[in-house]
Amino acid sequence: MKDRSSHKSHKRLFGVLAVVFVVLVALFYITITKSGRWLVQDDEFTHVKWAVILDGQTPDLERNDFAAGLLAEGKVDSVMILGRRAFRDKSNADFYAEDFLTLGNFDKGTIFLARHDDPSTVAEAYTIIPWIKLHHMDTVLLVTAAAATHRAVNIFTHLTGTSTTYLAADIHHYMYNADDWFFDRESRKSWLHEWAALLNSYFDLWGRDTLDVADSTYYSRIRSIAEEELDDPVIDLQQLSKKAAAGDTVKAADSTKVDSVKEDSAKTDIKPAKDTATVKN
Repeated sequence: MKDRSSHKSHKRLFGVLAVVFVVLVALFYITITKSGRWLVQDDEFTHVKWAVILDGQTPDLERNDFAAGLLAEGKVDSVMILGRRAFRDKSNADFYAEDFLTLGNFDKGTIFLARHDDPSTVAEAYTIIPWIKLHHMDTVLLVTAAAATHRAVNIFTHLTGTSTTYLAADIHHYMYNADDWFFDRESRKSWLHEWAALLNSYFDLWGRDTLDVADSTYYSRIRSIAEEELDDPVIDLQQLSKKAAAGDTVKAADSTKVDSVKEDSAKTDIKPAKDTATVKN
């Protein structure tokens, strides 16, 4: 009897271990194949009025490329470029904007700069949400890293409330592959970082209320590039030097022409001298 009881208990133990093993394998499979995609929010849209480029671009400036493409295609009307202070009086937004203008012939009145000194997405949200509410934006596309899209939308939605709908898109940058993240070093780093950041964002948002227009704490005024150029016109020294060189060339040509005319006139005025000698017979 004891042998039979011992045999049955061993079978139960093996059965439990087998079930646990299958569950662990299933969880591992789901983690590998699905968890990378859970971080990504990829909304479909045909047109939105505003696209907001959050700071944190790589040297490829892939977010600029994505937003510029949407603006050129008419899928967005205006773009806001966020950038953290990089030097004493310079912001990443200035460098991003300079690059953005080279990507197409865009109306500078549709490109806005939001300079800030915020170290996180939550802080960025605190900077621009009051401005978003002030201008009654109903739909905003957040342009950020693919792995950060779900977290960013959650943060902005929580702090804004129901007045604005936030969308996001997978910009398909090589630094993060949502489907094969486990087999790529940079994707694994992004996966680990973003899951930790997502969990931490829930803690950051715990007990925080929605923001209003009166909660604005601008590091710098949010304005379009066109508005900034009215107050501080941009002087293109290269164009000025080209114009100056062209002017000098024209002046030199005119001066040569005048000298030539004077020389011809002087030659015309010279008359041959008469022979005044008297011939004596």
